[in-house]
Amino acid sequence: MTYCHDKHMNHIPVQLQSLIDAQENPFVLIDKNYRIVAANRAYCIRYGADEKQVVGRACHEISHHASVPCHLNGETCPHQQVFATGEGQQVLHTHYDHHNRPEHVRIQGHPILGLSGELYLGEAIFPFAPSTAMDCNEMRMIGKSAAFLACVDNLTRVAESEASILLYGESGVGKELAAQYIHRRSSRENKTFIAVDCASIAESMFESELFGHERGAFTGCVGRKLGLFELADGGTLFLDEIGEIPLSMQAKLLRVLESGEYRRVGGTETLRADVRVVSATNRDLLDMVDQGQFRLDLYYRIAGIDVTLPALRDRRSDIPPLAKALLSRMNGGRNFHLREDAVARLLEYDYPGNVRELRNILQKALILSNNGLITADHIRFDANGQWNSEASPMHGRIRPDAGKTLTPATSISELESAHIARLLEQYQGHRRKVAEILGISERTLYRKLIRYGLRD
Repeated sequence: MTYCHDKHMNHIPVQLQSLIDAQENPFVLIDKNYRIVAANRAYCIRYGADEKQVVGRACHEISHHASVPCHLNGETCPHQQVFATGEGQQVLHTHYDHHNRPEHVRIQGHPILGLSGELYLGEAIFPFAPSTAMDCNEMRMIGKSAAFLACVDNLTRVAESEASILLYGESGVGKELAAQYIHRRSSRENKTFIAVDCASIAESMFESELFGHERGAFTGCVGRKLGLFELADGGTLFLDEIGEIPLSMQAKLLRVLESGEYRRVGGTETLRADVRVVSATNRDLLDMVDQGQFRLDLYYRIAGIDVTLPALRDRRSDIPPLAKALLSRMNGGRNFHLREDAVARLLEYDYPGNVRELRNILQKALILSNNGLITADHIRFDANGQWNSEASPMHGRIRPDAGKTLTPATSISELESAHIARLLEQYQGHRRKVAEILGISERTLYRKLIRYGLRD
């Protein structure tokens, strides 16, 4: 491995050159003025390829594409720690490669002394999640706050294991996206990922949904059905809201998790499935254990590793980029601009419904804005986390051709109806696409179409 150096600067000591060259990951040596003194080839390739674009320039210009040090942009800076205390530090950052593509990295900063006693910062850089790895079925995990990066780093680590994972987090924080990220970073990435909302399955149908059934297994059963474990064989099964699984089913779920064996309802053949289970809940399962609502042995089986996803209010700096991405997705990629006062208003709120609530607020703001500019007046919410229309109820349904002018006094139902009608028109009645944009199931969308008289 070779190193880059500035021919117009004093050569760094041979010992330091050897230390730098020995690093397989990107490694850079930085002086007290944030200037890069030397870097190995891996760093040069990742952030500039040409040594003239690396050595002699400020580190934050190369890795952050910023004119000021990263601590002035809200990130923890190992440079400050090393030169202030002489102690090392590990931090998480968002870097940009020479193609301006963001990536999440873990940085280990070390104090390194030169032959004359001068102090340098040695940075070893370990990329753990390029931005492309955050894409899941057209949705994205977005952010660069410390809480978000720490969570993604944790998810990356646990993805490499085969242990069962339990995701904790409030409603709307993106637990399914996290589960998909784990799957995509695991050895099962080329196999099936299946997600199921346990709260949406009737108690009488749980066993059939999980394990399948044979023809004639119960009244009205006309054929064989493959269960979720069978469909997810070799891949990942995501059990959302696992605390909603009926107590009567928990023993059967425990058995298949421990042995990999199960039988279809009405069947006699013992089947096997190699499935990694990722579970999620917004409830305290140990409290449910104390109340006799959840089995302790099942808890220990699904919580091999637990990860807590941060609430949106704990990563407020991620709200502006999240809002921009959500608006682009909701508006079919066309640009809507958030004025500064709208961004400021969004940053004031605590979002008890998290990212899901942010999306709903932006959906309504999108409708109220007629010129592509969203202002603070279009952002409405109240103390209960519900959008405040300041409305008197208006009866009747809005059709796509109603031609009604929407104002802040329009009711929530009318806003939703108009927005769905607009999306249906934009996507030529393609319900699946509209449901994806709204973040709901096709079944839920169909019920809304009936409710608002939009089915035709």
